[in-house]
Amino acid sequence: MKVALIGASGQGGSRLLAELTRRGHQVTAIARNPEKITAGPAVTAKKGDVFDKAGLVQLLRGHDAVVSAVHFTASDPKLLIEAVKEAGVRRYFVVGGAGSLEVAPGVKLVDTPQFHAAYKAEAIKGGEFLDLLRQEKALEWTFLSPSAVIGPGERTGRFRLGKDQLLTTDKGSSISWEDYAIAAVDELETPAHIRERFTVGY
Repeated sequence: MKVALIGASGQGGSRLLAELTRRGHQVTAIARNPEKITAGPAVTAKKGDVFDKAGLVQLLRGHDAVVSAVHFTASDPKLLIEAVKEAGVRRYFVVGGAGSLEVAPGVKLVDTPQFHAAYKAEAIKGGEFLDLLRQEKALEWTFLSPSAVIGPGERTGRFRLGKDQLLTTDKGSSISWEDYAIAAVDELETPAHIRERFTVGY
């Protein structure tokens, strides 16, 4: 598969890049600073600006799928969605956030008292992105929300999938970036959540 990965040098993007290339996919790795990306036979690093729609359209053309791994507060979801459509790519995968997941019927994680104030703006923007996607009929989009805590860790391949509810254990709610990447590339290879959000956690 030929995949365009926007935000390829970030925490999530770099793990997705590693997982995609590990499985033999060809990746156009798009970042503000492409020199941070290790190029290889399966990786073409390209400079891209998430606010330059015309430039993005050029970079995205000819791919089987686009993966977006950018901060919601540092991008414009409407512009990204339009760029993917104008580039003629139908499959759009978004690295989502946990804030819009439900912890009880009608209660989102972002609206709970324990949600960290520092992450609130990003979480609200992530929820708005998901709302926009849910109105989108032309793209085959998927939004993958991680658990409440995500960070560098092990690539175990042992995790659970859910839909709109936060996954928890007696140890809390968490997932490693490495296992998140496995769930993401599984979905790209064998789509099971077209025009849906799903979540991954231990």
